[in-house]
Amino acid sequence: MTHGDSAPSSVNRYLLPQEHQVIMVRRHPAVLLRPVAEVVGGLIIAGLLSTFFGNQGGGTTLVVVWWLWLLLLIRFVWKVAEWSVDYFVVTSKRMLLTTGLITRKVAMMPLGKVTDMSFQRSLMGRMLGYGEFILESAGQDQALSTVEYIPYPETLYLEVCSMLFPGKDDGDD
Repeated sequence: MTHGDSAPSSVNRYLLPQEHQVIMVRRHPAVLLRPVAEVVGGLIIAGLLSTFFGNQGGGTTLVVVWWLWLLLLIRFVWKVAEWSVDYFVVTSKRMLLTTGLITRKVAMMPLGKVTDMSFQRSLMGRMLGYGEFILESAGQDQALSTVEYIPYPETLYLEVCSMLFPGKDDGDD
């Protein structure tokens, strides 16, 4: 979690001159659990099939099996690259979620439009330390309504809520 560090250029280009970054986080690495399981499972299956077909003399089948596993590996590398450029950013004026490696998507909601914000955590999210933010606004649907795989969800929830719903200063009495 960064507070005041400069955003990477992939995010900085979407910030307005009059706003400053308050929070910037990358999605939790748990987003990569499924691709990791697919690559590891594929490797185990490819190894077992290699043992079986290797004894049978199926050279062409072995080549196909390992090419299929290589495709799983390439897909995994792609998912890691996508994860590395996805950011959730809260600025002084709005919330942004930037996603995508080739096709860039920027979902945004002005802080002033947020009427309610909550977060939820699945059992896996509680064990691994991530959650999901649910944002609501008055009126029309917004481009940013849910943000999944948020790290430090309790801390970020409190920080964002303090920006959305500021309280009175204690020194004003």
